[in-house]
Amino acid sequence: MRMRATRLLLPCLLVSTNLWADDTTLALHASELPTLPAPVANNAVAAVTVNNVEYLVSFAGIASGLKYSDTHARTFVLRNGDNAWVEYEPVPGGVGRLATTAAAVGGLAYVFGGYSVEEDGTEISTPWVHSFDPETGVFAEQRPMPVPVDDAVSFTYENRYIYLISGWHDLGNVNLVQRYDTVSNTWAQATPIPGTSLFGHAGGIVGNNIVYCDGVAVVPHADKSRSFAASDECWSGIINDKDSRRIDWRPLAAHPGLPRYRMAAAGVAALNSVLFLGGSENPYNYDGMGYDGKPSEPAIHGLLFNLETSSWHVIKQDNAASMDHRGLVPFGDGWVIVGGMLAKQTTTDAVTRYLLR
Repeated sequence: MRMRATRLLLPCLLVSTNLWADDTTLALHASELPTLPAPVANNAVAAVTVNNVEYLVSFAGIASGLKYSDTHARTFVLRNGDNAWVEYEPVPGGVGRLATTAAAVGGLAYVFGGYSVEEDGTEISTPWVHSFDPETGVFAEQRPMPVPVDDAVSFTYENRYIYLISGWHDLGNVNLVQRYDTVSNTWAQATPIPGTSLFGHAGGIVGNNIVYCDGVAVVPHADKSRSFAASDECWSGIINDKDSRRIDWRPLAAHPGLPRYRMAAAGVAALNSVLFLGGSENPYNYDGMGYDGKPSEPAIHGLLFNLETSSWHVIKQDNAASMDHRGLVPFGDGWVIVGGMLAKQTTTDAVTRYLLR
């Protein structure tokens, strides 16, 4: 169980000497899309194109009450150009889920794992994998994860493979990189991460280059029970072009400011960069209360890592900050956050599109 603990900062290995700076040439401009049928945070999101039509999909999460009984498996879908979301059947499994992850491949959204919460606080990582057709609203069960994880980061590669990076499994974090093949419906283990095992981290992929940052690690103590620590580690992983199970992991410089928990992130190919938005500098439980016992608040402004120069940039944004995200997805001409948590642990139904210019 991820209960109250002391917040610490882990050291990060540096490979870049570039200075961190505000980027005066780029800014994030926000606009609102149709709101969700209900406020939700910690929901998995994907953007899927079917027959040249774009769809946004939101899976599972937690409703406004922020209690264990407010976790759910609701499925919401928005077709680009429509004025309202449509609700389909819930994600199969019969339980509400938090910390699922989703990715899109070949006209389908794939939703992985997550954890359920019992009344006594027990958290159980679920092994289930389902594909979802946003055009028909039909789920199909796929081969379950070899090691069930939640709060992992997912990446799509070559419109075929989906990678799950680290995450939490029942009683602790794992260093695994699990590769799912959507064509053969099979799993393989890829090169494990060499850094700290994490949950609640975030990242994106450009071409064959993965970047992920931050999250929370488990810290052992000689004289007391383990605690949770915010990690400022950032890593780049280059996928081998001949064997996609092989990943060359390399440490990166930490981003400006404190590490963040549950950011929204995605690769931006046009800029050869990875964009990170939102998150909180105080890791928290599913109710938005920090592991240090203090209410968590969202962090303002975006972060952009340039793969060509190995440099970080702070990107100003012109709207309210948010946290408790499971993804940032391309949709239309921008990048979209679906739901999340605003200041004072307020779950939102907002769907925000960001233009980076």
